[in-house]
Amino acid sequence: MKLSKIESGWFKLDGGAMFGVVPKTLWNRVNPADDNNMCTWTMRCLLIETGERKILVDTGMGNKQGEKFRSHFEPHGPHSLDGSLTEKNLKPEEITDVFLTHLHFDHVGGAVERNGDGDLVPTFPNATYWSNKDHYDWAYNPNERERASFLKENFVPLMEHSQLEFLDLDKGDKWIDGLGVHRVHGHTEAMMLLEIDHPARKCYYCADLMPSAAHIKMPWVLSYDIRPLNTLKEKDYLLNKAIDEDAILIFEHDHQVECCNLTRDKRGRIVMDKALSINSVFGE
Repeated sequence: MKLSKIESGWFKLDGGAMFGVVPKTLWNRVNPADDNNMCTWTMRCLLIETGERKILVDTGMGNKQGEKFRSHFEPHGPHSLDGSLTEKNLKPEEITDVFLTHLHFDHVGGAVERNGDGDLVPTFPNATYWSNKDHYDWAYNPNERERASFLKENFVPLMEHSQLEFLDLDKGDKWIDGLGVHRVHGHTEAMMLLEIDHPARKCYYCADLMPSAAHIKMPWVLSYDIRPLNTLKEKDYLLNKAIDEDAILIFEHDHQVECCNLTRDKRGRIVMDKALSINSVFGE
């Protein structure tokens, strides 16, 4: 198994929304805001190569949205999904699977693109895209709180082109050899976290349960979360599981810390031990 990061770009989100009830005097030290209270975040996807499969985990924001939409989130930086894949000498046609943790625009936007005729088509023409029915139904009929994050043009074309499959998570948490799936419901309904049994080190791709290293702290919960008390329980479960297994946490949105290991402080709280890079832990 080979594990690589795929950086798909930076964007901005409101610091208060990303850090919830935590005072700005605390979170601004971690991720300083600009004059509009916006903080920079990355969209860090993963590439997992195992056997004959080349699996992309999440797809970033993509580039098909209009200027008005983009002005809200200010996408910027040197990275893009296609550019990062090109650096790995990979063509879209070579991706066999796309695992979608959830269908918010900054995780699924790159899954669909416009072709030369302006039609919406899957970006990866030979890939099977993976979600689950509970989450798809939730995204297709969104509540008012999440409506702006679930954009049908990002995921309905996957169904229309018969490239979307649903994982049956009621049958267990294993997907394929070396990859397990955990459903969580605090951030949004039935978001999926990936458990990766890499030969070098077990790791967890945290998606938006803990989008950055700062969110390891229990009270640091997104204001976007639909069930913040569930998030607390889900974080507690994953953190204890990871520390018991000496596993690595991989952060999807932290533009400074790619991944880390964990330890307990003098008060017994689980905290980051060392900031690590994906390449240093898992190699190229």
